[in-house]
Amino acid sequence: MMIHEITALAGKNKKRKRVGRGQGSGHGKTAGRGSKGAGSRAGNSRLFPFEGGQMPFFRRMPKMGFTNANFMTHFWIVNLRDLLAHDDFKKGGTVNIDALIKAGLVRDTSRDLKILGALPDGEDSLKIKFEVEANRVSDPARILIEGAGGSVKETGTRRDRVRGVDRNSDDRSPKNQTKKRRRREIQEIKYEAAAKGEVIKKK
Repeated sequence: MMIHEITALAGKNKKRKRVGRGQGSGHGKTAGRGSKGAGSRAGNSRLFPFEGGQMPFFRRMPKMGFTNANFMTHFWIVNLRDLLAHDDFKKGGTVNIDALIKAGLVRDTSRDLKILGALPDGEDSLKIKFEVEANRVSDPARILIEGAGGSVKETGTRRDRVRGVDRNSDDRSPKNQTKKRRRREIQEIKYEAAAKGEVIKKK
């Protein structure tokens, strides 16, 4: 029957295929399922993108979209032991990004500078005065430097400046209100009001 031969008299619905009725049914011994494999078993159900076990197409495609990796802060890391081992800093002095570039301990100014407090093996204190100016200085390094009579000035990273964090202060909590912090404070006010039985109306 051709498509142009379908009429109301002939009917437009195709007769249902009756499977599993033997070789005389016209669908063969295996009822159109083939021989062996997952498709021949009862209860087989596989997802549309399944490709027989090979790497699916959506996993072969490159992934594109938002990632926070672009906003990660990268540092040039310099330990106190690196300073003590270098001829330019054996007698102390000013330690900043320019001095470290000149000494060859840092490549350039493309990253922020961070000073860590690792000392040479067998030493537990610093005996040389350093005037350190860096974006970040770890707390152990700050204690060692100030304990030796030196000074530490942290300029902070871009993230610190945006959040209003003063790295040279004892209180390093963010001073600039963020949306998340404002929501948290509003929620705390609501909890306190609910505990007192008060109702806060929206403005």
